[in-house]
Amino acid sequence: MYPSDLISKESSLVGRDNEMDTSETHTVLNTPLKPPFDSNLSSVILGLGCFWGAERLFWKMDGVYTTAVGYAGGYTPNPTYEEVCSGMTGHTEVVLIVYDQNRVSMETLLNTFWQEHDPTQGMRQGNDRGSQYRSAIYVMNQKDLTFAADSKSSYQKCLSAAGLGVITTEVKKNVQFYYAEAYHQQYLDKNPGGYCGLKGTGIKCENG
Repeated sequence: MYPSDLISKESSLVGRDNEMDTSETHTVLNTPLKPPFDSNLSSVILGLGCFWGAERLFWKMDGVYTTAVGYAGGYTPNPTYEEVCSGMTGHTEVVLIVYDQNRVSMETLLNTFWQEHDPTQGMRQGNDRGSQYRSAIYVMNQKDLTFAADSKSSYQKCLSAAGLGVITTEVKKNVQFYYAEAYHQQYLDKNPGGYCGLKGTGIKCENG
C-alpha cells in the first residue's frame, strides 16, 4: 500500500483540475494561507516527514508570516490526502513557509530543517514509511537553490563526521505546491495532543 520507491509519472494518478478546499486563515498567526503575499516576503517549501509536526516547528519561529501544509514534488495535480498516502502521486508531505527575510534568514530555517528530522532515511521518517515522507527542499529561485545545495553539503560533513549516512533530501526549484485539506492546516493547534513523529539525528551544525 505504501511503495518505498518513487512512482513514475506514467503510473501516477490522474488527479483533478480543481483545487482542494482549504482554510483561508492561519489559526495561530491569523494571516492568510494563500497568496498574494507582500513583495517583501520570501517563501520556501520543506518536507521533513509528517507535515503536522513540521508545520508547528516553523509557525513558532519569529519572522515567519504564515505556514500551510500541502503536497509537492510529484505528478498528480490537486491530490487528496488519501491519494498521497497511497504512494501513487509521487508527492511528499510538505510545509509552505512564507517569511520576512529581514527577520529570519534562510540559513536559520534550514538549520531547523536539518536538525529536526533525519535526512538520511530515504522514503521514510522513523515509523512513518512511504514516499510521502521523504525529505525535500523546494525553493523559488536559483540563488536559494545554490544556498540550499551548499547547506546540504555542509550538513553532510557534520553527519559524516558523526558516522551517520548520506543525506537523501531532494533539492529543487520551481516545484508546484498543492494545499492540503482544511483539517490538516495547523492540525496540532486544533488537536494539541495529536501525533508528531519528528525526531532529529541529534547532530547540530550551524551552516549556510
